Amino acid sequence: MNMIAPRASAVLCGIFILTAYGVLVSLLTDSPLTIFVFESLSGLAVIAISVLLYPWLKPAGQTLALGYLVGKVLEGSFLILAAFLIFSSTTLLSAIRDFIFSYHAYLFIAASSLLYLLLYRSTLVPTFISIWGLVSLALLLIGNLLNLLGVTHPLVAVFYPSIMLNEIFLAGWLIVKGFDERALQVNPG
Repeated sequence: MNMIAPRASAVLCGIFILTAYGVLVSLLTDSPLTIFVFESLSGLAVIAISVLLYPWLKPAGQTLALGYLVGKVLEGSFLILAAFLIFSSTTLLSAIRDFIFSYHAYLFIAASSLLYLLLYRSTLVPTFISIWGLVSLALLLIGNLLNLLGVTHPLVAVFYPSIMLNEIFLAGWLIVKGFDERALQVNPG
């Protein structure tokens, strides 16, 4: 039995999804302290989302839900570690920070794929949101792989915004509408 009501879980998840995008503040500032705060909050938000969603996703596939939870806890932990490394002046620790951000997307894609698959199976949100998320993650993977291979065509840049729009839409949906009540009656958390 989930200790937090479905509506509260959905609203908190929506807020935390938006909070997780605080990691992008590093694109706007050079202030190590500001970057540290936003990257730390982002990492904590990623972990909180997975903890809040786990009981509601578990009925749709316990092993997949556990995989999602573990993947997001790892992702959030890496973001928090990277936040602390912003203060490092050593080459090794700076390289570790760069490595985290270079390969963070692959952990994000893997764990988020489990999320959208579970959302699809559970019908906690409308099916189109889940399918949009899965397609967006595939585009993100293709874009990252092309970048890894050195492909710099301007068209590659169009692969990235779809997942951001999807997650912002999902956050808004969770805040305004919450989980589908029919899905909760079939698979209570």
